[in-house]
This record gives sequence, structure tokens and C-alpha cells, in this order.
Amino acid sequence: MDTKGKENHNEDRNQKRREEEHELPLMALNHVSRLCRSVEESVDFYTRVLGFVKIERPEALDFDGAWLFNYGVGIHLVHSRDEERLPRADHLDPMDNHISFQCEDMEAMEQKLKDLKIEYMKRTLQDENGSTIDQLFFNDPDGFMIEICNCENLKLVRAGSLGRIKLPFDRHNPPVELEEDSANHN
Repeated sequence: MDTKGKENHNEDRNQKRREEEHELPLMALNHVSRLCRSVEESVDFYTRVLGFVKIERPEALDFDGAWLFNYGVGIHLVHSRDEERLPRADHLDPMDNHISFQCEDMEAMEQKLKDLKIEYMKRTLQDENGSTIDQLFFNDPDGFMIEICNCENLKLVRAGSLGRIKLPFDRHNPPVELEEDSANHN
């Protein structure tokens, strides 16, 4: 191995060591917590519009709230007595805070929003490779913004050298360019 090859090998080994030192024992997003004016209205919205299922929550939680679950993530609803802590219900801005759900049939989801008379904003974005994603933005009853998208159309590519993407063992959506793949493209 020549000097340049040894330097690259040592750099790769040092990079891998740095990544392992920074690895956390995290597995996945567990839940998103939302304050709400009416737990009952919010449960109805998330179950009817987004297909979540109400699940039991620990009795030790002695405040008004509900737990919902589907798609591998939970939504914890907590009754808010303070209106000031809730967003404006009439504001849609894709650049604002929101949660996003991937969708395999954007037309069906858009039709559902129309059928339920839910106001929404539709947007289509195209990246430099010609891949497009469709997005639907709308608010829950308390003004928290929700995005529905087909983001799996965009491949995730690491932008930096530090860090490792952890994926569920049985799926990863959107597609991810792993380290081995990027080595073949350089």
C-alpha cells in the first residue's frame, strides 16, 4: 500500500472510530405531544382524518388527555387551559412548525380532505435530479400544522461526514444512500 493509500485507510479508520464514539442508543421517534382545546375533538380529528387509533394511557396520568397510535408513532394529546400556548388555527405556512406523514396515494388523501371539507394548501416541489414530491398542508382543530407528502420520491443523502443514519431493520423509507453506495458514486 502506498503512502496515499495508507493515509486514506487511516482517515477511514479514524472516521469510523469518531462515528462509533458519538452513536446514541436511540431507536426511533416514539410520540409527538400536542396541546389541545378539546381532547374529544382532537381524538375525533386524528382518528377520522389520519387513521390513528385511541389506546389506553397509564392511570397515573391524572390530567385530561389521550394517547393515539398508528404508523409506528404515537400522538399524545394534552388539554391546555391556556389559549396563548396554542397556535392560530387559520394559519398555513409550510415554513412553520409541523409534523409530516408519508403517503402512498396523494390523490386519495386530497380527496379525503375535500370530502371532510378541511382547508388545505397543495404544493409540488422538484429537486435538481427531477424528482418531485407532492405536499398537502392543513391544520388540526387546534391550529397545529400537518403535512402529508410522498417524500419517499427523494433519496436521502448524507450532507456531512459525521454521523450514521440508523434505520429500522425491516424498512427505510424514503430511500437512503448508505455509505457503501456513496463510495461507488465518487
